[in-house]
Order: sequence, then C-alpha cells, then structure tokens
Amino acid sequence: MFIIGFALAIIILRYRIQIKDFIGEVGFAEKYLGIGGTHNLIIIIAFLVFIVSLMYSLGTLQSLMQATLGRFF
Repeated sequence: MFIIGFALAIIILRYRIQIKDFIGEVGFAEKYLGIGGTHNLIIIIAFLVFIVSLMYSLGTLQSLMQATLGRFF
C-alpha cells in the first residue's frame, strides 16, 4: 500500500496542472487558500494520500481508527 500511495502522490504532484485544468477552480480553495488555492489544495491532497498510505503500511492508521472510532462500532 505504501508503494501505491507514494506513486499516486507523485503522480498527483507531477500532473497537478492538468488536474487543475480538468476540474477547474475550486471555489472554497480560492477563497480560503488565496490566489492559486486550487493548486495548493491539490498539493495538500497529494500530501494526505502519502501520509495516509504511510500510516496504513505502518499500522498506525488502524490503531488510530480503533482508538477514536472503535467504541462506536
């Protein structure tokens, strides 16, 4: 999972301009992240994909989910 997540994050970062052209400008990102907010949002999403895949591969995501949501399920 880490290799897939890492590769996906790199692909998102590499093609962020094409992704932005495909999805257009994201209104709340432009409002709250300033000029170029959509580009910043895409970078944040790539970073989160990398972090979540790293956490999943190390087992910390499962521990976090169990500790926070485990009592509800």
